[in-house]
Amino acid sequence: MTPGSEKTLVPYAQLNAAEHVTVTKVASRSSYMTFGKSRLFVSGTFLSVLLVFVVLSVVYTGSSSNGLLCVDSKTHTTVQNNSVLHPEMRIRFRGTKRRLPQCIIIGVRKCGTRALLEFLNLHPQIQVAAQEVHFFDEEDNYDLGLEWYRKKMPFSFPNQITIEKSPSYFITDGVPEKIYHMNSSVKIIAIFRDPTTRAISDYAQILDHKRSKNKTYHTFEELAIDEESGLVNTKYKAIRISVYHRFLQRWFEVFDSKQIHIVDGDRLITDPLSEISNVENFLGLDHRVTENNIHFNESKGFYCMRNETQEKCLKSSKGRKHPSVSPDVLDKLQRFFQPHNQQLFEMIGQTFNWPAPRAMLQ
Repeated sequence: MTPGSEKTLVPYAQLNAAEHVTVTKVASRSSYMTFGKSRLFVSGTFLSVLLVFVVLSVVYTGSSSNGLLCVDSKTHTTVQNNSVLHPEMRIRFRGTKRRLPQCIIIGVRKCGTRALLEFLNLHPQIQVAAQEVHFFDEEDNYDLGLEWYRKKMPFSFPNQITIEKSPSYFITDGVPEKIYHMNSSVKIIAIFRDPTTRAISDYAQILDHKRSKNKTYHTFEELAIDEESGLVNTKYKAIRISVYHRFLQRWFEVFDSKQIHIVDGDRLITDPLSEISNVENFLGLDHRVTENNIHFNESKGFYCMRNETQEKCLKSSKGRKHPSVSPDVLDKLQRFFQPHNQQLFEMIGQTFNWPAPRAMLQ
């Protein structure tokens, strides 16, 4: 929506009522004609249709309110409203269609991919797939073809960017080539957190799942540290995934570095607007997500999305409490990841403020 363009606000209830009026009039046409009132019916139908157009063309100069769908009168782009906070409430407009994604968030798992997607969904020129599609990493889905994949995408206007995210894309062999084959100019976003924190978060999610199933489980230390050697257990998947440069190298071998944007997942937690602004620049979009759209929820302890009337936070499973891990194990993990982190920083041309091993701080 260009600056100065008008916003048309259409209450959902009025849209539904208008559709009901039209259907009722059409269904009752035969009875009107039976009583010789076809002209009255035609006039009534015309007035009903006219009334609908009048409602649709009402212009409000103020902000949207609860239950209103805000539409840019020039581009018909949906802007910040309930349908943005709740994508399932969106209405399909004429001129929209499902499009293959022009941007894909490839991971990393437990680094904030869902939070990033929800924040980006606040932008009026972005439409996001509500669910992880897992098209490129699951062969059964991939065999269904691009048309199946396209139908999993949201409806969008030509000036909007469709984004999909499936975190397992990052670590799955062959996915970069498959995505490139779909669209060689697609833009890729990866988000990283401190690898030690990411590994513990990964463990915490699986731990919650096992507890809910009354299954036995090992402590994080038992899984992360090899009992015989006392070294970091590189066979533990949560550790392997956190060695980011080994997986990212595959993506740089397929895509130009200008097509890949790296998000600081730790900074997204403490200063989301700065990271969102960087993504807007990467996608070539105006800066439309502002401090008015993001609110720090004191009770939850993290930032949530909001508009003029309501707030939406990630579900309770996000930001779950991490188990306590001994300082010695934390230090051992940080020592292990430090050279791998350095290789990552050299690869992407940027550094992150991740904790250093104790020996390096002395």
